[in-house]
Amino acid sequence: MQPLVLDAGRRPVVADPPIVLAPMAGVTNAPFRTLCRRYGGGLYVSEMVGARALVEAARQGHLDLARDAGDADRWADDAPDSRQRTVLRAAFSPDEDPRSLQLYATDPDELHAAVALLAERDLVDHVDLNVGCPAKKVTRHGGGAALPWRTGLFARLVDAAVRAADGRPVTVKMRMGIDAAHLTYLDAGRAARDAGAAAVTLHGRTAEDAYAGHADWDAIGRLVDAIGDDVPVLGNGDIWQASDAVAMIARTGCAGVVIGRGCLGRPWLFRDLEAALAGRPVPPPPTLREIADMLREHARLLVDHLGEDAGMRDIRKHTGWYLQGIDLGRPLRLALRQVERLDQLDELLAVVDLDVEMPESALEMHRGHSHGPKPVSLPHGWLDSRDDPAPLAAAAADVVSGG
Repeated sequence: MQPLVLDAGRRPVVADPPIVLAPMAGVTNAPFRTLCRRYGGGLYVSEMVGARALVEAARQGHLDLARDAGDADRWADDAPDSRQRTVLRAAFSPDEDPRSLQLYATDPDELHAAVALLAERDLVDHVDLNVGCPAKKVTRHGGGAALPWRTGLFARLVDAAVRAADGRPVTVKMRMGIDAAHLTYLDAGRAARDAGAAAVTLHGRTAEDAYAGHADWDAIGRLVDAIGDDVPVLGNGDIWQASDAVAMIARTGCAGVVIGRGCLGRPWLFRDLEAALAGRPVPPPPTLREIADMLREHARLLVDHLGEDAGMRDIRKHTGWYLQGIDLGRPLRLALRQVERLDQLDELLAVVDLDVEMPESALEMHRGHSHGPKPVSLPHGWLDSRDDPAPLAAAAADVVSGG
């Protein structure tokens, strides 16, 4: 399959194969991206970072993303504060190329300032905009998946990022809309194209759907029909194994796929995707022993990045994803969720029979969020007009979450 080429005039960003790691809050930090990149090519995007918080970190003199990527010793004894958490979410590994960052913003001026800062310091090669988060704390202020309902505001946001990016590609990740009665994706896709976006990603669910049911791949196809000749459309939603990506592309005509929950505890999925999209046989799944080694390596990378205390707190949720479907017994599974040290992780894994065959059912299990549908929380009167020029409340820019 053809590579994904994002070209806005400065230096093309190429994803070969056309696979993108979806930004996921608390997951797609530099250590996780490092591990996934070892298994295959593609574009690996950071966690979502608030534009306002990024500018504030720079104002305080604390924004050197390459330096901060492995500077765990500065907060090894204490949990990172809010400024440090912003920098860590935005940090890159020294060998990371291209450097791809997702931003969240609801104010065009703040977004312009953040992207201009990244461009002036040459900190990133690609900027992705999140207007797809379904979290209540985001949509109740008009942000995330609620924001494209305000067509003018959405267009100004994309335009502000493109103007500030100095030739770096800007892409947009969105959902179908607020709910089935308030779809926004076709209008938003056209507006993003007209504002100069280099690509658009559509998660085939609404904010109301959250993560329930099955993603609507046909909606991705409709967006391809609407703008696919002008800018690449990427598909997102329910790609759990390589065959799903092949099926999505065949069904929708999308230019590539964006992988979210499917790679949780399965970093080798990028190897499988690379093979499948090249028309090669998908390699056999890793053994349980190999998966345990991945878990250990993931923990080590997190400790190097965050320090042992924060790094081991971070790995706890991953233990369940790596070992989902394995009969460990409740006491051991609970102990893994409370692990505090690298040597303790080794001790816990030492009691697992790593020579048993990995059950096929475990490899096919879905992971991550599964909640929904749920009512969408919106500001008062939000649905009354799509053209209201009033700026969003200041609180809208302060909340950051994945989606």
